[in-house]
Amino acid sequence: MIVDQTRVLPATSQDSAALSELFRRAEVACHCRYWHFGGDKNAWLDRCFNAPAENAREFSKDLEEDHELSGVVAYRAERAIGWLKLTPVARVQKLYEQRLYRKLPCFADDRSATYAVGCVLVDPEYRRQGVASRLLAGAIAECRAVGGRRIEAFPRRAALLGEPELWMGPYELFERQGFAIVNDFAPYPVLRLEL
Repeated sequence: MIVDQTRVLPATSQDSAALSELFRRAEVACHCRYWHFGGDKNAWLDRCFNAPAENAREFSKDLEEDHELSGVVAYRAERAIGWLKLTPVARVQKLYEQRLYRKLPCFADDRSATYAVGCVLVDPEYRRQGVASRLLAGAIAECRAVGGRRIEAFPRRAALLGEPELWMGPYELFERQGFAIVNDFAPYPVLRLEL
């Protein structure tokens, strides 16, 4: 998908170095590993502070594995400027086991072919230029291409959120793409797009 010189592609092992550089430029030590980390929040913070290279290594290894879809990457020229984690819900059970989302009725149906948006990251230099919208549009297209039936998102919805609080994507991003609220617990709604 090419829009305004921005290409959005499914992420593969060939994107590993460019994505690691994006995380470095954005000063994001997590490398999108939180939903895969087995420890508690304090252990996670310790790891991000003291061992961010481990997150980077796991992220690269994950891209090398044969997943039908891990996420999409946005490029301008040869530079990765955005990342959106989109993965089958079975791969991010930690997300669904959080107190806010555990055992919600909206998750009681057939979960096959359901994907979750795990995070959205845009290079600080390219923010407010529509990159997140392009990432989400590309993710929706890729999800359809692999036979996905729905996508779930977990943005925060509150006034005056700073960029660190928007790591799951801004609410308006999903609203513009037609996602509907399936559980409305402000400021933590659950949104879904049926494909």
